[in-house]
Amino acid sequence: MQEIERLVRFSTLLLIFNVLSVNLIFCQEFPDNRVDSLLKSGIRFIINQDYFSADLSFKQLDTEYPELPLGKIYLAVSKIAESFDYAEEYDTKYIESYLEAAQEHTNQLLLKDENNLWYIYFSALAEGYTAYFEALKKNWITSFSKGWSSISAFEECLTIDNNFYESYIALGTFEYWKSRKTEFLTWMPFYNNDIETGIENLKTAVKHSSYNHYLAINSLMWIYVDQKEFNKAIELGETALKEFPDSRYFKRGLARAYEDVDPNRSIDLYNDILDSYPSDRKQNRINFIRFNHKIAQQYAQLGEKEKAIFYCDQILAINNLSEFELSKLSRRIERVQELKNSLIK
Repeated sequence: MQEIERLVRFSTLLLIFNVLSVNLIFCQEFPDNRVDSLLKSGIRFIINQDYFSADLSFKQLDTEYPELPLGKIYLAVSKIAESFDYAEEYDTKYIESYLEAAQEHTNQLLLKDENNLWYIYFSALAEGYTAYFEALKKNWITSFSKGWSSISAFEECLTIDNNFYESYIALGTFEYWKSRKTEFLTWMPFYNNDIETGIENLKTAVKHSSYNHYLAINSLMWIYVDQKEFNKAIELGETALKEFPDSRYFKRGLARAYEDVDPNRSIDLYNDILDSYPSDRKQNRINFIRFNHKIAQQYAQLGEKEKAIFYCDQILAINNLSEFELSKLSRRIERVQELKNSLIK
């Protein structure tokens, strides 16, 4: 049973657009300037961690264009992104209400015109984010089903318009991680290695897409990290930071890429992330432990044992973690203790 759950979990995560960070989909240019403007501004607010302004943009979109499900989809996305960023419990009732309403709305649109490119795209988004949220709740079977429907819808978009670059991002990310996470099945006759195809699809999106550009960069950056092509990841990450210098989303990937190239730069980025949280969120113990552990690891790599031990001690001094905090930290506390023990030998 555990092996089945593990395989379903892997498959589910592969069907979600961005495996390593919250998925910030930039909409393909919508043929209405006002819709396009509200979407663009709202998503930029998310990337800059201004969730209040993002919600205002998406609520306005939902109010002005009730015939579209986009406002509802992105209100859920904004709330998911905020909870991910602050490592807080998800507002399940809020998120599910908007996603369910968006899916119902999209289904009604498809009944009117099942071949409409934008209606299919709305379905891909709604199904995809539902899959992502179900995975967060560890509802693997539901997540797998929704995720597969989402990928199929993105493929259908490409059959209608081969230049629909939104699909290249979703499919490129899926193709890469599908191959990476199922490499243990290479001996099977049905196994296909789509690593290079996935990377090329993401490169296509980076090259040709305007609104999707930074999502493609984020996905490709993490892929380069996985491939240990750290300099390529750094180049992409630094490019993104020129546009969004305060974005914690891009700093996370960039800091990881620098770990194997310039640990001091990585430490600076992790400290920047911690310092950038607003005062009422700075005491979040999950983020404190995660990022300070990463900093301790970098100091250990640099041979600065005293500094590494100091950061380990900061973490190990924290007591009475809640059940939710422990669920998010997994074995991290044990790994911190293991790191400290290795340093004091």
